Amino acid sequence: MNPVSVDMKDLLEAESGLDLEYATNLFIGTEPDEPDNCVTIYDTGGIRPQLTYNKEEGFFYDRFQLRVRNRSYLIGMGLAKTLMDALHGRGHEEYNSTEYELIHCVGSPSFIGRDDKGRLLFVANFEAQRRES
Repeated sequence: MNPVSVDMKDLLEAESGLDLEYATNLFIGTEPDEPDNCVTIYDTGGIRPQLTYNKEEGFFYDRFQLRVRNRSYLIGMGLAKTLMDALHGRGHEEYNSTEYELIHCVGSPSFIGRDDKGRLLFVANFEAQRRES
């Protein structure tokens, strides 16, 4: 099973209207210095996997964070909200041989400050209930 960030990268790239392209303005785990306006997906752990009586593999409850960096407060916060709307409540879908029963936002998008170049930073946190197909 992939890290949840890899599957979310594929999901976000495929989502029409977001105009996100991996290694151009969409990144995983490490945010490059350029471009100014981008989205980075971070794996942030989660809660314990589901335990079953017969020891069969159950669901994993992995968490991830989307971090939006932008020069404009309104555009950055707007993109964070658009990303939340695109992911919150999705379910019964499969990505890269992983069944996603539910993806939900853990909290609304938040402004967390500026980076050392004055660019604005926003985050939205999610949990994905998933298991191998």
